[in-house]
Amino acid sequence: MKIIAVIPARYASTRFPAKLMQDLGGKTVILRTYEASVATNLFDDVFVVTDSDLIFNEIVSNGGKAIMSIKEHESGSDRIAEAIFSLDVDVVVNVQGDEPFTEAGPLEQVLSVFKNDEDHKIDLASLMREITDEEEINNPNNVKVVVDQSQFALYFSRSVIPYPRDKDVGVRYFQHIGIYAFRKQALLDFYSLPMKSLEASEKLEQLRYLEFGKRIKMVETTHVGIGIDTAEDLEKARSILASK
Repeated sequence: MKIIAVIPARYASTRFPAKLMQDLGGKTVILRTYEASVATNLFDDVFVVTDSDLIFNEIVSNGGKAIMSIKEHESGSDRIAEAIFSLDVDVVVNVQGDEPFTEAGPLEQVLSVFKNDEDHKIDLASLMREITDEEEINNPNNVKVVVDQSQFALYFSRSVIPYPRDKDVGVRYFQHIGIYAFRKQALLDFYSLPMKSLEASEKLEQLRYLEFGKRIKMVETTHVGIGIDTAEDLEKARSILASK
């Protein structure tokens, strides 16, 4: 299998504009994310896909590989699908551009499901972690997922799923961790399919895959990513880097 990592990188960010170009210990956030992805040694190639000349030049001028988006895109999947259309690749991993401490462990977990999937029953794979704190469970910013007996996703929601009408049945709650590995064809199919009502309502692109019958294999993990969504997150990341 040929496996690549693609890092979708928008310059504009609603919560923290230009966050990917912020300084983090002498390098930009996006460059650190790119270098961390390369350093995992899991990929045949790593690309940043961006709509920004600044980000493109930042990666290329530091010896990395970048692709400019041709179109405006609603989602990271759309941006990646356009970029990999003509690439010879089997599996594509989406690495978040604002995770400069990306490590091999969780990426290996999500890639492992494809090794024995000779019949191509898995279209994409992702991670989930158990959450038990009620505040975390009720927080709409924490996307929850429910799975079947074979760990395939049944539904994702910002709401509490399943609803705890009976609290004594041993239900476990899982937060979706947004690391994805896709078969190339699943991405290309996504790109050609319209947004339907579930995706539009929840603002969760993974629901498009489910609405059109794609199978998402979920892998349980204890991994908690360190993303940079706010200026406060950036300061925490600087502290973490300084302590290493």
